[in-house]
Amino acid sequence: MWVADGWKDYGLLDATDGMRLERWGKYILARPDPQVLWKTGKNHPGWQNPDAAYKRSSQGGGEWSRHSLPEKWNVGYGDLSFAVRPMNFKHMGLFPEQSPNWDAARKLISSRVQAGKEVKLLNLFAYTGAATAACAKAGAKVTHVDAAKGMVAAAGENAMLNGVQARWIVEDCRSFIARELRRGNRYDAIIMDPPSYGRGPGGEIWRLEDDMFDFIKLCAGLLSGDAAFVFVNAYTTGLAPGVLTYMLETLITPNFGGSAEAGELGLPVGDTRLILPCGATGRWIR
Repeated sequence: MWVADGWKDYGLLDATDGMRLERWGKYILARPDPQVLWKTGKNHPGWQNPDAAYKRSSQGGGEWSRHSLPEKWNVGYGDLSFAVRPMNFKHMGLFPEQSPNWDAARKLISSRVQAGKEVKLLNLFAYTGAATAACAKAGAKVTHVDAAKGMVAAAGENAMLNGVQARWIVEDCRSFIARELRRGNRYDAIIMDPPSYGRGPGGEIWRLEDDMFDFIKLCAGLLSGDAAFVFVNAYTTGLAPGVLTYMLETLITPNFGGSAEAGELGLPVGDTRLILPCGATGRWIR
């Protein structure tokens, strides 16, 4: 498991009975988490009066109950800075468990840049651009693609906070890849964070379990002859990391060499020895 234990501005204080208690900067928030199936005592004092809590509705969805939160604020990770805010569907605009992937990608990029090589990186389903900012700060030339205009705007804000730039694309990822293949554009690295379920612009249905293999195969066609790495995230509950290893080893390693590995991402829970699993991630590295 790759554990996100390098944070100072974020902490998972406790987790019990389907809920997380988290510190984002100086604010304490309570949010649902379907992986928290255990029911232990709520001993942390933050449970008594969090700055905000997300309440699920019996009709579906839910809403935040806010006390004294600003509209948004910044949290730092090393030399990176990100804007966070309470969003729909319990999100905060940032996934702290992804920090081990940022660290790994930055190390690979920095190594190639120091060797005098350019790194063209494609970030797909790129959300609010934490990976975009991290990789651009390491020296990559990043193309950031997401179908949601608001998320790309938030990613631009994160880029500004970190003093970096990127090529911003608001488009369905499969449509963009098809156009890039026709134009002959190639990339040295790809990061993708596809949703478990979604709909394309023409009503096409995306199901991660059904479409992931063909999508990675499509993306492999965009890799340059000197490709460095491909990172694939999968938050689907129950998807074994080994599935991602098999896909990457089958689709990329035979043509580009290197090797693939996969594991779970995790967040340390307070002062306990426990780690909250936060989904699978796979890494192909040349």
